[in-house]
Amino acid sequence: MALRFEILGRFNRARAARLTLPHFTCQTPLFMPVGTQGTIKGLTTDQLEEIGCQIILGNTYHLELRPGSQLIDDLGGLHKFMNWKRALLTDSGGFQMVSLLHLADITEEGVTFQSPVDGKPMLLTPEESIHIQNNIGADIIMALDDVVKTTITGPRIKEAMYRTIRWIDRCIAAHKKPDVQNLFGIVQGGLDPVLRDICVRSLVERNLPGYAIGGLAGGEDKDSFWRVVAQCTAGLPENKPRYVMGVGYPLDIVVCSALGADMYDCVYPTRTARFGTALVPEGVLKLKHNSMATDERPIDHTCSCMVCKKIYARLLTLPGHKRCYGFSAAVIS
Repeated sequence: MALRFEILGRFNRARAARLTLPHFTCQTPLFMPVGTQGTIKGLTTDQLEEIGCQIILGNTYHLELRPGSQLIDDLGGLHKFMNWKRALLTDSGGFQMVSLLHLADITEEGVTFQSPVDGKPMLLTPEESIHIQNNIGADIIMALDDVVKTTITGPRIKEAMYRTIRWIDRCIAAHKKPDVQNLFGIVQGGLDPVLRDICVRSLVERNLPGYAIGGLAGGEDKDSFWRVVAQCTAGLPENKPRYVMGVGYPLDIVVCSALGADMYDCVYPTRTARFGTALVPEGVLKLKHNSMATDERPIDHTCSCMVCKKIYARLLTLPGHKRCYGFSAAVIS
């Protein structure tokens, strides 16, 4: 196991911890911006370090499509490829079962995707997902799971949960670098508390380095979402990191941290930034609004980043000055 997790403080179920990974020692709770193909759009790696980014998330499916995991491995791994000295996490490609459902065929063997690039079929099995992630070289790699939207009901939820449990054993067997990469399992089961409990117990039995709570933030109501997080964090080990996948709204991060979660990821901050909205302590700031046209104040007067203190006023973030969108919204979160 290439991970150490030390709890430094608690308040009820919430905790602050030190997560030591091969490339970086992180402080939790933490948020991971999504660099789908090895880059955070609009930001350099130096800027990411300046704003305190600890882990970047890369997408296994998209990195395999372009530029290809073998090329990344030949060039020294994703850390070297993107000039990032801190930690990396790669997802398994499982989320594309939802986001690219119209291009996917799911069987017990794996998932066959029709490439959105050239139309060719690509079979992603648990073994192939782990092989690709071993090549990419992230500090944390994710098991391939069978993902369905939480708004779906019926036997498909149960089928996906039990398949996720079967696939975790195939992922463990395929993992060739446990000394330098940490394999996390993913709890599935939709909004069904019985299925979630079965999945939690089954994954905990495998004694993995860490655990994720998947299949949420897909359209379900907040009460159901938080109930599932509360149930899963209560059943997962105290001495292992807990990762709620696909969560990026500030309120959700606060609530889930209070429920005992440690890690989060989402495209929300950077995608929101590219559309001209910054995240500030008071909420959201719509930088394209007419009221900003003559506003010389910094985006956030309490922030010490280069956008707020040295270069840009609100009026300079209007169309024509898009270069600062990614930085401003990623910083002020």
